[in-house]
Amino acid sequence: MSELKIVGLSAGYGAETVLDDVELTVAEGATTAVLGGSGSGKTTLLRVVAGFLRPGSGTVTVGGRTVAGPGTWLPPERRGVGYVRQDGALFPHLSVAGNIAFGLPWPRRRHHDRVLELLDLVGLPSAIAERHPDQLSGGQQQRVALARALAPRPGLILLDEPFSSLDTALRAATREATARALRATGATTVLVTHDQDEALSFADEVAILKAGRFRQVASPRTVYREPVDAEVAEFLGDALLIAGSAADGSVTCRLGRLPVHGASVDGDAAGDVDVMIRPEQLTLTPPGAGVLDAVVRDVDYFGHDALVELDPTDEESGDPLRSRVLGVDAPAIGELVGVRVLGGVRTYPRSLGARDGRPADSLGVG
Repeated sequence: MSELKIVGLSAGYGAETVLDDVELTVAEGATTAVLGGSGSGKTTLLRVVAGFLRPGSGTVTVGGRTVAGPGTWLPPERRGVGYVRQDGALFPHLSVAGNIAFGLPWPRRRHHDRVLELLDLVGLPSAIAERHPDQLSGGQQQRVALARALAPRPGLILLDEPFSSLDTALRAATREATARALRATGATTVLVTHDQDEALSFADEVAILKAGRFRQVASPRTVYREPVDAEVAEFLGDALLIAGSAADGSVTCRLGRLPVHGASVDGDAAGDVDVMIRPEQLTLTPPGAGVLDAVVRDVDYFGHDALVELDPTDEESGDPLRSRVLGVDAPAIGELVGVRVLGGVRTYPRSLGARDGRPADSLGVG
């Protein structure tokens, strides 16, 4: 196991700077998801850590050993780092066993017991050992790629969007199998992804990357419930931004007087703020039983849940609202319902052109 520590890292291609003074620490045995849109610098970060790209400045330390820094540069094969690409990059002319054994030092490549151990670790049957990559499903190929990366027992594993090319059901199953295998080995892991759900469910910590810098690094629960600003809030899921006035640990807005969850981003200051509310916090009640009544304008039904768009009956209440409810509780279009807020909310200093339930500009996913 190895702690990863990145300090003052800048890197790019030619005259273009992609990463700018990046700082990140991944604790020994922990998993961090680096989440960002296209062009944010996610893959560049992995390439520097893996040893495929030299940084312009800063240091990278793995397990207490500097692998990149002023006057220091270790090649990839000497870093003790495993790397799994998006496409798996298996050798088509080698069997599954041959691909996995390729990750082992030369004297151990004939040790079939290690191959079988790794197949079991990633949840694959030993019967596929003699198959070739074109005889495997996409999910099986990614698990073989993971087994190959784990073969030499690296202290650090880098995952470069390894599930993005898989269909929804296969992606979930492969992600779960990968997480189990990584927990079993105790390897320190960095996953880069543009999928918010994947980052929140897979990692111990989520690092939000935009324009070559980290905007927030915290636990999945913290970055979702207490995003550092409105832009990060909307990048991590649907969010309502509503004008309000804060005072004494609460905020008053069109949805009533609400407690502020955690410390307000603008500290203890009172006055005009933007209030961030997640759609799942808006619960539907019988008419008259909430803080306001609304008519159901539209319903996006997903089976397990539904996103409900609501028009407040009071014309002064502002733009439509969005509520996320269980699929079995989804109302009908045109139905009159009450609305109330569950739990605390997050506030931010009032921005120019404050929204009132409308989406803010987001970090974007490319």
